[in-house]
Amino acid sequence: MAQLSDDCFAFKAPLLPVDDAERLIGERILPVDGRERVTLRDAPGRVLAEDMVAPLNLPPFDNSAVDGFALRSDGLNPHSETRLTIVDRIAAGHAADRSVRAGEAARIFTGAPMPDGADTVFMQEDCRVEGDEVIVPPGLKRGANRRLAGEDLRKGARALPAGRRLFAPHVALAAALGLTELEVYRRVRVALFSTGDEIVEPGSALPRAALYDSNRYLLAGLLARFGAEVTDLGILNDDPRVLAGSLANAAAGHDLVMTSGGVSTGEADHVRAAVESIGRLVFWRVAIKPGRPVAMGVIPGSNSGEGAAFVGLPGNPVAVFVTFARVVRPLLLRLAGALPESLIAMPARAAFSYKKRKGRREYVRVALRHASDGAIEAHKYAQEGAGILTSLTETDGLAELGEDVTMVEPGQAIGFLSYASLLT
Repeated sequence: MAQLSDDCFAFKAPLLPVDDAERLIGERILPVDGRERVTLRDAPGRVLAEDMVAPLNLPPFDNSAVDGFALRSDGLNPHSETRLTIVDRIAAGHAADRSVRAGEAARIFTGAPMPDGADTVFMQEDCRVEGDEVIVPPGLKRGANRRLAGEDLRKGARALPAGRRLFAPHVALAAALGLTELEVYRRVRVALFSTGDEIVEPGSALPRAALYDSNRYLLAGLLARFGAEVTDLGILNDDPRVLAGSLANAAAGHDLVMTSGGVSTGEADHVRAAVESIGRLVFWRVAIKPGRPVAMGVIPGSNSGEGAAFVGLPGNPVAVFVTFARVVRPLLLRLAGALPESLIAMPARAAFSYKKRKGRREYVRVALRHASDGAIEAHKYAQEGAGILTSLTETDGLAELGEDVTMVEPGQAIGFLSYASLLT
């Protein structure tokens, strides 16, 4: 179960700044309490639960970085060509037959171990071969084109820290060190609902004034990108008693209960009341647009005292995406045991005008294009509504406008967050 306390998000101001939400999550939430060992093939997307320590040097021996000739640099003429006798041929995967002395060279290939006595490798295209001799030019520094044992990692060094999310390069590093399994945190277990009498399942008949549920599919896909184990619990109607009971049941056996819709101030927005009747809702408005009504809280467990974190997201799909990316993402990573991963907005040039309110962070959907001067320009999507799903499918990311910004003019420098950065 999630390791948290009733005051885990405590914040008394009416609107919680995005940075404060992320800080509180980092301070008050602990990772899930389970671990398991997985094979390297199952490791991508998981979170390392203990430091990965190098059991050997990487590379394990001095080797050649190029195809060429290995030799002793102290036997070279520093001012003119040097003629050397070729005494060995060393292919990758094979050891040298003998050491190399002054006046000698060994034909060597990329990755092959350096012969004893040799300290430098000349690239083959810089050399001339005449019979059993090679002529090398002057001027190459000692140690050139040689990879030293342990220059990547020394035996006993920390190769990866606990909390590192594992992607293909991390798994490749583990494989290079000869490891076959890694200790990882178990997956975060998430119970997922949509709420609202107006929401129906795709594929079913669509009554008048009803909408097909897209949020649950959006969230399930986003959660899967972060390695969560999702239990899809369907659609809940706007009945406070049904909501409370379903949320309480979902808290058992899950680390996070997530809903969309029903957390605003409308008369039919019953999720807030349902959570408060069985647990504690500790904040429900964040200074972010789109997506201000974001609720976070705690639903106690039935017996053990441990419970689940609760997140209630807005009903509009664009607001769901933005609040997941900027508010839920750090919570999910923290529960998963991952080290903090700051989102760094890349610079772009605005190709639009935009006016906003001071004191909240806003995210504008934009597409990137090359301007005539070669600069990268961000073009705002024509429709701004939080329910316009095509504004996500037809753009490249979000322009991030900070709390102190009140106006954006064409040509102004802005921060850009790509969808790729938000989904990893």
